[in-house]
Amino acid sequence: MKKRLIALLLTTALAGLTFTACGEKQAQETAKPEEKTEETTSSTAAPAPKKEMTDITLNEVAHSIFYAPMYVAIEEGYFEEENIRLDLVCGFGADKVMTAVLSGEADIGFMGSESSIYTYNEGANDYVVNFAQLTQRAGNFLVAREEMPEFSWNDLKGKTVLGGRKGGMPEMVFEFILKENGIDPASDLEINQSIDFGATAAAFSENLGDFTVEFEPGATALETEGKGYVVASLGEDSGYVPYTAYSAKQSFMEEHPETIQSFVNALQKGMDYVQSHTPAEIAKAIEPQFPESDLETITTIVTRYYDQDTWKENLIFEKSSFELLQDILESAGELEKRAPYEDLVTTTYAETAVK
Repeated sequence: MKKRLIALLLTTALAGLTFTACGEKQAQETAKPEEKTEETTSSTAAPAPKKEMTDITLNEVAHSIFYAPMYVAIEEGYFEEENIRLDLVCGFGADKVMTAVLSGEADIGFMGSESSIYTYNEGANDYVVNFAQLTQRAGNFLVAREEMPEFSWNDLKGKTVLGGRKGGMPEMVFEFILKENGIDPASDLEINQSIDFGATAAAFSENLGDFTVEFEPGATALETEGKGYVVASLGEDSGYVPYTAYSAKQSFMEEHPETIQSFVNALQKGMDYVQSHTPAEIAKAIEPQFPESDLETITTIVTRYYDQDTWKENLIFEKSSFELLQDILESAGELEKRAPYEDLVTTTYAETAVK
């Protein structure tokens, strides 16, 4: 391909020189001896001025392999291609991300969409709007102390499970699945919600609980140490949930529509990459984002997410997913009033990005 391109450029250059020389010769021949002739030169179009980079601060809820397409977009230079200089900040929690966006500390927030619903229902004037959905599955897994190839959710009855924070998406999705399988989270099992989110794997490895609900890399770490086994995927059993999405304040989107579009374009390139590459290739691409993990572990985790269809082919936030999210919130007793999809979601940018 490079050889063909070089040949084409040389041909074009020679053609340009030939045209210039011919033009000069013709001018000299037709001019009268006593007349001065101006040297004729070939005119070439001036290079297009390089677009200025736009600085964007993105606050993410956590830094996780779960969000691989975004890190692919960063590492493959897709944001730079769209003239965006990205400042990625980890908020360590949806509440902190939302605060950063509402205060103007961050331009764009990346978090669970339930936060936008809560903010809207609280009566915020300049509320945030979701404009791109990244994940379509929950990212946590149920880990048991022994292998259970014939696992059923009924196996949790009478057991103790290390769960998540009340009102948090991991816990709400877990309880939603239990109810869908005819299990009462309050009476059929004991859910320990007293342990910090990041400490459940360590607690489980110290023989606390019969099962634990883990995000990666916790689930893989327990398996690697021989202290636990993944027996179920909450992502597969809960359905297509809009677990994480990108949002910004209405005012920011109205003032910077081109920036939002460029941002979504870059993300879509990352989505295209994960759809057309193997887990091993994806893992290699995002490896610089996770210096604390070896490539083999990253590949294992990417493969697990890849196999459960975690990432959408596009960034379009569909209404059915939004309504399922509200079903989960209602089931958990965390939603007093449903919010209108039309107010809290726009698909314009994502639809443009895939055209």
